[in-house]
Amino acid sequence: MTSTAHSQVVQKQFGEQASAYLSSAVHAQGAEFALLQAELAGRGDARVLDLGCGAGHVSFHVAPLAGEVVAYDLSQQMLDVVTAAAERGLGNISTVRGAAERLPFADAEFDFVFSRYSAHHWSDLGLALREVRRVLKPGGVVAFIDILSPGTPLLDTYLQSIEVLRDTSHVRDYSAAEWLRQISEAGLHTRSTSRQRLRLEYQSWVERMRTPEVMRAAILELQRSMGDEVREYFQIEADGSFSTDVLVLWAER
Repeated sequence: MTSTAHSQVVQKQFGEQASAYLSSAVHAQGAEFALLQAELAGRGDARVLDLGCGAGHVSFHVAPLAGEVVAYDLSQQMLDVVTAAAERGLGNISTVRGAAERLPFADAEFDFVFSRYSAHHWSDLGLALREVRRVLKPGGVVAFIDILSPGTPLLDTYLQSIEVLRDTSHVRDYSAAEWLRQISEAGLHTRSTSRQRLRLEYQSWVERMRTPEVMRAAILELQRSMGDEVREYFQIEADGSFSTDVLVLWAER
């Protein structure tokens, strides 16, 4: 699939579900928001890029502490949701549409780049990371929060399978080792990594993407067919709900 074709899949998938992401508890809540806010303390002049902003939750949390926030996403419908919500009192948020691999910004334009639950949809992570480095000021800080692959072949294969059954715009959940290698190759320097655990309630997880019934049935059948190692690691429950790892990675230019 070409990057253009993949972009069309992403736009279709998320454009139709934009408003659902605004109210999604998974996307609206998270301990990582406090970490992002703490990083901005005393930086009221900072310019922040919310990369792959979705419904804008990162933008909404950091805008009161920043000088300017640019919410950037491939889906215009997502950006429309951000604009409508920001009009309720967050006048320093602007929106720009485009792909992570081709950022329409000047070199060294941002003090911070934050990206949450977006990178696993990008067609070329390495290219996007090089673009992130380019638009960051020297000494600038980037934070990535994303679903983390356990890394072992069995667990990785299972995770990627249910992800793409649920959402055909999924590309890859990367392991910690893959993240660290790609960050380094892009010329960024990892500052720290940490791991969180996220529980995903099955019904809302598939309804948020309007996953077709045939795909929902396939996910449940796959879960039932897997061995104890997979079922225990992901804490798969009878109704299909499960838990997965989340990586929080900080890096600097």
